[in-house]
Amino acid sequence: MTGSLANPLAARDHARSMAGTVVEAMPLLPPAADDLPAGVPAQDLLWEETIAAGGYATRRLPRGARLRLIDLRGDACASMLLFNADMPTERLNVADTVKVQWNAYLGQGKLLLSDMGRVLMSFLEDSAGTHDSFCGTSNAATNAARYGNGANSGPCPNGRDRFLLGAAKHGLQRRDVHPCVTLFKGAKIEVDGAITPLIGPFPAGRSVVLRAEMDVTLVVANCPHVLDPRERWTVTPLRVSAWRGPVTPEDDVIRNATPEGLRAFLNVEDYYRR
Repeated sequence: MTGSLANPLAARDHARSMAGTVVEAMPLLPPAADDLPAGVPAQDLLWEETIAAGGYATRRLPRGARLRLIDLRGDACASMLLFNADMPTERLNVADTVKVQWNAYLGQGKLLLSDMGRVLMSFLEDSAGTHDSFCGTSNAATNAARYGNGANSGPCPNGRDRFLLGAAKHGLQRRDVHPCVTLFKGAKIEVDGAITPLIGPFPAGRSVVLRAEMDVTLVVANCPHVLDPRERWTVTPLRVSAWRGPVTPEDDVIRNATPEGLRAFLNVEDYYRR
């Protein structure tokens, strides 16, 4: 026998000696409160994590929670799935998100809608302006064609398989991996119908803040955009934070911005009234 199997006590001691080690991409336990927005109590922090290039993360967030994503170095690509945490058969519907709002370009004031006509999350802040509700995420075949390897455990992991890993932590399966939205990498539809990807890299530090309008489960995959034209698999770390916040009040500007959006909020309120 060789290595740790030959001396399990030494392996245990080595593992324990690593306690307290901090690396760039990891969840912080307990979450660090030094980067919270002004006025947010430290005890309200729910989640603090840096998602590595090619990594994924998943979390359940309560209604009213704020979720902040930061593109740390200007080349992150945050593809996201959303589910009703209590009834995951209800999930993000990208087509309805686009149709109901008469707009396919996401940003401040926009909503992410479910297939039940309810608001899952809304955009409170957006300093990026380059997001994608058209293209979805990469898969093993697209990555194999572009980079020569698309395996989940290979050097060029793909978004769909990362989604599958995250969804599985909640008892969900491949059939539950639905069309996603992607933050920080955009796509523009030209007059002739062509898709122009907006890939960057962009300035570091761009951010998005979302508000959970229901109890939600989200899965985030940080893999290159499916239309990234670069020959090399390229993506950089993504910072994610979440904290408790108040449920959207009746006089909220985003809630009342359009009649279609208001109806989606009323559907949420009816759901929680039961």
